[in-house]
Amino acid sequence: MRHFSLRHSTAIVTGVGLDTEHLVLRLAPGATLSGKVLNEAGEPEQGATVSLYVQDRSAGVDRIQAIQGEHTDDQGTYEFWPLNAGTYFLAARASPWYALHPTSVGQDRANTPSAFDPSLDVAYPITYYNDVTEPDQALPIPIRGGDHLEADIHLNPVSALHLRLRVPEFAQRASKDLLLRSLLSEDVQETRVREVFFLFPTLLQPSFNGEDVPVTDAREISPGIFEITGVPAGRYRAQILTSRPGEPITTSTVEMDLGADRQELDLSKGVPASRVHAAVRLAGQEKPPRQLRILLRNSKLRVVAEQEVDNKGEVEFPNVFPGKYELLARASGAAYSVFRISSQGAEISGDVLPVTAGSSLNISITLVGSATRIEGFAKRNGQPVPGAMVVLVPKTPESNRDLFRRDQSDLDGSFNLADVIPGSYTVCAIANGWDLDWTKPAVIASYCKHPLSVVVPDRAAGSIELESSVEVESR
Repeated sequence: MRHFSLRHSTAIVTGVGLDTEHLVLRLAPGATLSGKVLNEAGEPEQGATVSLYVQDRSAGVDRIQAIQGEHTDDQGTYEFWPLNAGTYFLAARASPWYALHPTSVGQDRANTPSAFDPSLDVAYPITYYNDVTEPDQALPIPIRGGDHLEADIHLNPVSALHLRLRVPEFAQRASKDLLLRSLLSEDVQETRVREVFFLFPTLLQPSFNGEDVPVTDAREISPGIFEITGVPAGRYRAQILTSRPGEPITTSTVEMDLGADRQELDLSKGVPASRVHAAVRLAGQEKPPRQLRILLRNSKLRVVAEQEVDNKGEVEFPNVFPGKYELLARASGAAYSVFRISSQGAEISGDVLPVTAGSSLNISITLVGSATRIEGFAKRNGQPVPGAMVVLVPKTPESNRDLFRRDQSDLDGSFNLADVIPGSYTVCAIANGWDLDWTKPAVIASYCKHPLSVVVPDRAAGSIELESSVEVESR
């Protein structure tokens, strides 16, 4: 019996005292979610982008993830199939076909806002089911196996904003370059042009779990001045990419809540990204394995950066925004976990790395291979309990989320917690606990009244068998 979203299974074990004649295997058919995206006139919106999100607890905490996306057909229809049972969310993005947005450059340059019908200078905000424009107000859609549900989204236009973004550094560099062009020969000018860096502001809008949805790119209308048109009011993040030949691309961001039209925003006050350089070593090994990758995961449990370790055992992240990040290690065919992080000789607690704005961090990461299994039995009143969630909880769970391990007990109550790294742990078993935020210390503590303690020594290999069974707690 396999739980649909967890990739854990309950094995059928035969033997004396085990009932294998009355097994019930419940198979749920795939579900279908379909509907239409309609405009303010109730007419179908062709080519709208519909995004499907699912509520996910597989990482031990409630989060909402984007899983599918498609465009509506000429009838404004979308369909997602097959879907597992779960809780889903929908979002739709589109632009009114009739909208006109006056600009300062391009084919509309000669037109002034007064030359347009203001009712045509509109935009559709990102709209979530059931017709709201804020992700935290989105209505969840519970789906069971075999369901055929319909959910329509209605788009309503709002007045579009016209924004100007000022990037003074770009203007200063551009002016210097123009001066040099006037003083240098054509051959030298050709070389100099290649040395000029460019800034590309992009407007992003937050969605579920801090994920950013690109809204539009800015157009340069004069040195250091960029223009954005056709966007609705709301919360945004302006991201500026800076590119210089021979140097890695750098970024900075400005958070903003836009409500007034004709604003001019100064992007020189943006929060600069940071650089993180790491030397990676493996405990007990001279060289890192091939295709070893280091990942940064933010507080919303979203992986925001991923880089492969080079043959020198080093890895660099050139653009990391301020925040706290979990460091994860992944390699093909083997499991690794972060054992220790140090910066300038000082050890950082757990696997969480704090990053401040505009900093340049040089850290050392020690990894350890996960070669140990913990085996045991989940029971209640001495009887085996199949299908229970068994969780291995690290000694300091707040800063070691990547050390959690989980399994589902078999028909005889047995379980196997694989890829455990050295450290101190407790083992808990919970009946019907699959929808819990099981990596949150307060949550897991309330359901672990009788945990078992276990210590995995350094360089342990093979398996560790628990001397006592784990008592299964009820929800």
